[in-house]
Amino acid sequence: MAVAHEATALAEPTVPVRRSWIGLLFAANLGLWMACYTPIQVLLPEQVAELTKDNKELWLGLVTGIGALVAVIIAPLAGALSDRTRLKLFGRSYGRRHVWTLGGVILTVLSLSVLAEAPNLLTVTLAWAAAQVGINVMLASLTAAVPDRVPVVQRGLVSGWIGMPQALGLVLGAILVTAVVTDIGPGYIVLAFGLVALSAPFALLTRDEPLPEGHRVKATWRLDLRGNPDFAWAFGTRFLVQLGNALGTLYLLYFLTDAVKLDDPDTGLLIMILLYTVGMIATAMVGGHLSDKLGRRKIFVIWSGVLIAIAATLLAIWPTWGVSMVAALLFGAGYGVYLAVDTALITQVLPAATDRAKDLGVINIASAAPQAIGPAISAPIVTHLGGYPALFALTAIVTILGAVAVVKIRSVP
Repeated sequence: MAVAHEATALAEPTVPVRRSWIGLLFAANLGLWMACYTPIQVLLPEQVAELTKDNKELWLGLVTGIGALVAVIIAPLAGALSDRTRLKLFGRSYGRRHVWTLGGVILTVLSLSVLAEAPNLLTVTLAWAAAQVGINVMLASLTAAVPDRVPVVQRGLVSGWIGMPQALGLVLGAILVTAVVTDIGPGYIVLAFGLVALSAPFALLTRDEPLPEGHRVKATWRLDLRGNPDFAWAFGTRFLVQLGNALGTLYLLYFLTDAVKLDDPDTGLLIMILLYTVGMIATAMVGGHLSDKLGRRKIFVIWSGVLIAIAATLLAIWPTWGVSMVAALLFGAGYGVYLAVDTALITQVLPAATDRAKDLGVINIASAAPQAIGPAISAPIVTHLGGYPALFALTAIVTILGAVAVVKIRSVP
């Protein structure tokens, strides 16, 4: 029986995964994104503003930017190591993914604990960089679970389920750190406990096939983008859409404070996050299901870019509270459509089964890099080059370019 499991580690999956498996993967991603996005959107802006009264935008960009640069390096490295992991204890072979998931959980928990007590910006920067190492180690192994276990005809549905936590995790995390636990330090601790409770069960309770005994583990770090143009265009599409998302969301708290001039920007941000999530949930599951039924992916990415561009344009022209709520709903709806098919589309253009996690790690750079580039672009625009109208106009342009780039992918309809 063990041999049969080993033989499936590199095979294209054909048996649909069960609801329980999807549920555990959903929970693991929920814990991951709570730990990733809640600090970026809520805790880090508040912590930076407390530690420095001047240039908070530049300091926040530095902290998140360094973290994102770390993620860019770690994502493909962790994926490549996962692809080549052989773990054997007491004569029994273990899979190549779950050990990395658990290791990432441990490192992230330790890093969040340091952030909870960080006395200065240097400690915040270093601890957040360490947290990004743990988060991206987890991300590499969890993302690879889809091409490892899910057949193509089911990937739109699964993509929708594991995409949803990116917004839902932020909502739940924001509620926890603004309504349940109101101090910054305890907020980080709550996120750490949530990460363990939600992510560890997937690694402990689901099957993880080891590499076949006869398979030769060979380190191949080169990725031939010229020979795999669809992979390159998929990377470009994700990069542009995620850059648009980073530009449009990083400074929302400061936008509500300085442009909308809301009396209670913290509550306003929470309301916008809730509306964003409502829009995303409303479209993610429907989009994923329709994508599987129709056998089409690209048209959903195109429409997602259009919706996000409309939302950003509204914020650029009318920085009012009423328009902000409408834009949050539209932004979430567009991003939900995108998330519903993004993972499914990308797993269909991977070059080789032996390098699934590494190649997905390269693709994940397209998610992490915008978190580094976004602040570098956003901060000077907000402070010197046109303010928030210019920032949201750029968000719309970049996202539309991402929607156009997906058309160049030939192997996926």
